[in-house]
Amino acid sequence: MNRRNFVLLSAASAFLAACGSKFKSYNGPEVTQVLISKSRRRMYLFHHDKVLKAYDVDLGFTAAGHKQFEGDGKTPEGDYFIDRRNPNSSFHLSLGISYPNEADRAFAKAQGKKPGGDIFIHGEPNDLGWIRKRRLGRDWTAGCISVRNKEMEKIYAMVRTGTPIRITP
Repeated sequence: MNRRNFVLLSAASAFLAACGSKFKSYNGPEVTQVLISKSRRRMYLFHHDKVLKAYDVDLGFTAAGHKQFEGDGKTPEGDYFIDRRNPNSSFHLSLGISYPNEADRAFAKAQGKKPGGDIFIHGEPNDLGWIRKRRLGRDWTAGCISVRNKEMEKIYAMVRTGTPIRITP
């Protein structure tokens, strides 16, 4: 292989590898708030009062009502913040939500139960066998907020740790 062909092949390989990466870059306006409307099954990414992007979402398998206890299948409602990023998620990519907050913990404790946790915005499951078994439909998560993988890649690039998130009924 001559040098020219080697350089072209190397450049093409690098380009294809970059295209296939789940890690995207974002250079637009800062996302200052995430809003989830459970009733509309929509996520809105805001820069102050302007919607930058909107996405359809799936919720917990018992979508109505505020998450109160571990295993109830509900997606929380209220004001939280993005508290962590997981590039190695079992669900493509994920952004952690700060549930439970102090009030959530106190309520669950008063009922003699655990509030649950590990609530995320995430993509689709990595385990294809799991998908075939569960046949993902509407509102299939254990309380998380799910989007398609390509959408999650954009959201992951746009939303930073510390970003406020409001989840409404």
